[in-house]
Amino acid sequence: MVEAVPAGPRIALRTCVGCRTRAARSHLLRVVALDRGTGLVLVLDERRRLPGRGAWLHARVECLDQAVRRKAFARALRVGATLDPADLAARISALAEREQQDTGAVTDGGAGRIRNRKRV
Repeated sequence: MVEAVPAGPRIALRTCVGCRTRAARSHLLRVVALDRGTGLVLVLDERRRLPGRGAWLHARVECLDQAVRRKAFARALRVGATLDPADLAARISALAEREQQDTGAVTDGGAGRIRNRKRV
């Protein structure tokens, strides 16, 4: 007889358009294409509520570079127009830098003590 395994909470997984790895939705950023009058612009959807299709991306500059190089945003968002990633690149760089400062642990000399660690 096979015993039923109790189901735990489901975690929404999404694929990063840059590195193509799957991660929890909470670990990725949602990006949408908005028409700003001069053309379509990639915008970071911080609240994950903007209308339209969204593409998911890690908060890393490397993932953004890969996505732009492979033209993954146009494919994922299903737009035929050229997308301008300039605003998004600045936001991702700022987020990555802030995340590195928040989670970066630096040892104090060779004593092995850790400083600059953010407590949760």
